[in-house]
Amino acid sequence: MEELLTITFRTIVLYFVILVIFRLMGKREIGELSILDLVVFIMMAEIAVLAIENVEDHLFHTILPMLVLMLIQVTFAYLSLKNRKVRQLLDGKPTIIIKYGKIDEAAMKSQRYNFDDLIVQLRENNVDRVADVSFAILEPSGKLTVVKKENSGEHRQLEMPLIIDGSIQTENLSRIGKDKQWLYEKLRKHGYSNPSNISFCSFTDGKLFIDEKDGRRT
Repeated sequence: MEELLTITFRTIVLYFVILVIFRLMGKREIGELSILDLVVFIMMAEIAVLAIENVEDHLFHTILPMLVLMLIQVTFAYLSLKNRKVRQLLDGKPTIIIKYGKIDEAAMKSQRYNFDDLIVQLRENNVDRVADVSFAILEPSGKLTVVKKENSGEHRQLEMPLIIDGSIQTENLSRIGKDKQWLYEKLRKHGYSNPSNISFCSFTDGKLFIDEKDGRRT
């Protein structure tokens, strides 16, 4: 009887400890969990199970590693928020699988993504034909984002981020056939001389969208 009460007590305590830790780590949908999130959650679950089964071990020996894991996760989350390279390293980058109705098989192979997965996720997005897709983007979470053709049958243009957190995205500039000199000229026409003052800048349908770090948009 005493052992059952101990197990019950430890289960309740760990439940609330894990609940508080997850709240402190922030809100994310299950489908949007990064690899780091999954590793932390799995390790915490294993630690909790062992702690409940081993009633002779002090509960603090379980709570301490959980707090350490929380500290690691929060630290990496803060670093990824401040540094895009860290964010891409931890979460990965989105990959364009379909562009203007054409499947990029090399991109699929690099992501170990097969045609069965593609067809299923296209159906989930109410798409019957690949030719009707302007863009299909495989997100780091594994979700497929689909941009369909216009009602007129014309392909849509994908909004291409050119500046993120003040950093110029040279890879995206190359994708639209432009260079840094072109971007600087466009920025000067909008009254900007330093990209570091820009929080987000994107290009679509021949136009720039600019969001300053102070929140002003043009």
